Amino acid sequence: MNISNLFNLKGKTAIVTGGANGIGKATAIILAQHGANIAIGDFNIEDAKVTAQDIEALGVKVIAVACNVLKDEDLVNLVDTTVKELGGVHILINNAGGGGGGRENPFKISIDDIKRDYELNVFSGWRLCQLVVPHMKKAGYGSIVFTTSISSINKSPNMSGYAGSKAAVNHTVANLAHDFGPEVRINAVGPGATRTASLESVLTPEIEETMLKHTPIKRLGKAEDIAGAMLYFASPISEWVSGQTIFVNGGGEQTLE
Repeated sequence: MNISNLFNLKGKTAIVTGGANGIGKATAIILAQHGANIAIGDFNIEDAKVTAQDIEALGVKVIAVACNVLKDEDLVNLVDTTVKELGGVHILINNAGGGGGGRENPFKISIDDIKRDYELNVFSGWRLCQLVVPHMKKAGYGSIVFTTSISSINKSPNMSGYAGSKAAVNHTVANLAHDFGPEVRINAVGPGATRTASLESVLTPEIEETMLKHTPIKRLGKAEDIAGAMLYFASPISEWVSGQTIFVNGGGEQTLE
């Protein structure tokens, strides 16, 4: 058995939402490095175009599509454009999301704020599943990966909306595996504290010190750490894995206090 073939994505096309920066960008690049053609869906179209140029240099096809995942018409356009320009969809990385950061005091936010957490982190990805699964079944290959979070299983103050939405992702993935199989697999990757723009916006030396106390591998994550797990789930090497969530967190459960 040639292990490298089990990570070979040549002839496959991947949609990566939130693919312009951070974890999404690192994931798009690693999938391209293993041969996949890439469709980047991101509301920041200028950054998406820059990332697309980096990926094009790897010798694969790539497109950048403006996409606000809160707008159904954008989701439909992302899938339709990908199929038209790249020939199909085999991999979906539901990475776009938001919220968290310890800014959700339950007495100072509205129910609309909580709804937005779920719309960003659960509903948009669920809708994309509806759109891509028929294409995947037609192609005879499908892998969907959601970005969840370590917050889905740990406890922190002022995180209930975000954490609840990410916990919903985990259970959604476990159940949809039964609906999508056998042709399509669905899994989730849960990053621990990872150095992205989102984390850096709330990170202080004191918070980082606290996080590392609970982390056996004494550093915070890098986007590339998370992308490696995305590659595993996207590739044939995980062909008998579905409905699972793997946490990439340095062995710990980082909290804000």
